[in-house]
Amino acid sequence: MLRAERFKQADLDTHWLTTLEWAPPVIEVLAPGTMTTIQDFPGRQGHWDVGVPPSGPFDDWSFRLGNRLLDNPADAAGLEITLTGPTLRFHRATQIVLAGAELPATLDGEAVAFWQVIDIPAGATLTLGKAAVGARAYLLVRGGIACPRYLGSRSTFTLGQFGGHGGRTLRSGDMLDLPALAAVSATPLDQALIPTFGNQDDGKTWQVAVLYGPHGAPDFFTDNDIERFFDHDWEVHYNSSRTGVRLIGPRPEWARADGGEAGLHPSNIHDNAYAFGTIDFTGDMPVILGPDGPSLGGFVCPATVVRAERWKLGQLAAGDKIRFVPVSLATARTLEERQLAQLASLTAVPVDEIPTERDTPIVRDVPAEQAGERIVYRRAGDDFLLIEFGAMELDIALRFRVHAWMLWLQEHSSKCVISSSMPAIW
Repeated sequence: MLRAERFKQADLDTHWLTTLEWAPPVIEVLAPGTMTTIQDFPGRQGHWDVGVPPSGPFDDWSFRLGNRLLDNPADAAGLEITLTGPTLRFHRATQIVLAGAELPATLDGEAVAFWQVIDIPAGATLTLGKAAVGARAYLLVRGGIACPRYLGSRSTFTLGQFGGHGGRTLRSGDMLDLPALAAVSATPLDQALIPTFGNQDDGKTWQVAVLYGPHGAPDFFTDNDIERFFDHDWEVHYNSSRTGVRLIGPRPEWARADGGEAGLHPSNIHDNAYAFGTIDFTGDMPVILGPDGPSLGGFVCPATVVRAERWKLGQLAAGDKIRFVPVSLATARTLEERQLAQLASLTAVPVDEIPTERDTPIVRDVPAEQAGERIVYRRAGDDFLLIEFGAMELDIALRFRVHAWMLWLQEHSSKCVISSSMPAIW
């Protein structure tokens, strides 16, 4: 109103307000869908050591591709849509990309496609239906959804009730701010880059690359347990979420009768740090820890999903089948380099068939004669090492040693160190 020419000329009367054309720069939520939240990539970094998870998009590959199509900043915020989509009214013209699990989508009653830039006129209503294959879709907006950062990220962490829009899922009546940006020319997407859901035509059978470790045979599991873990098709349990994906499958034999000081069940260990995407045996049931999962706990973890394949976890729906494929650290690095190259060029980069290779979970084992106490370095995915000092028992002297080591690491940290915390080490 202040920018209108009549206001500048002081040519005012009360009737003028009825003819003033104006619309708020927002998306109005008419219906929220099953679970719709604001997320950004890479999420909330640097707080893992105090128990704050990264959050961010569960399927980060679809999310990043959608932002790339709009030439958005890499950390631009968008909507994560779970199972059933929302109905949204755009009060200002903008551009969007729909990515991830394909939902029936209409704009003012006309069907619109995924994986392309869509021009949205002011006043238009977008209606999204239910996913038939996959679990999560993403709506990316030109310039990103505007909302405050919390601990460095706009991502919603619903359990902590912070980030995103009021720290919660969207509700009817919410207004999401849009930045005022000019439209961009549509960037075509190489169709080979569109994620393939599952490894069979039904889209519900998945293969996911993992690194063996940090915990394995023969100290925690039997050799048969590990063979069965990699050879079995695990079923996704209906009680799964961004915190963790529960799996149904065979019960381990276990290599020990109990967890000693840590507990009565053989899956129990003293609290240790969890890696992103690690597979945590909570008792006899494996749980793949998601972007809102815990940073530490007292259960063994036989494998960890490699970073380039974590996006698949966000598309797992109840009843889907998943098989874990062990790969080497070199293969994990190759997969990530290929992914980054494709994102930069928006062109598919060919890659050889993923070789199956099972690295040992123990990277280094330093005897007590050399270090004063036995020190075991365990691989925890392609991001982390789990370092154990001494026997698996509570020892105040070891705790002081670990604490001193942690303080030294913090004082001499570099950009290569994501986080360190005392519970990460026995």
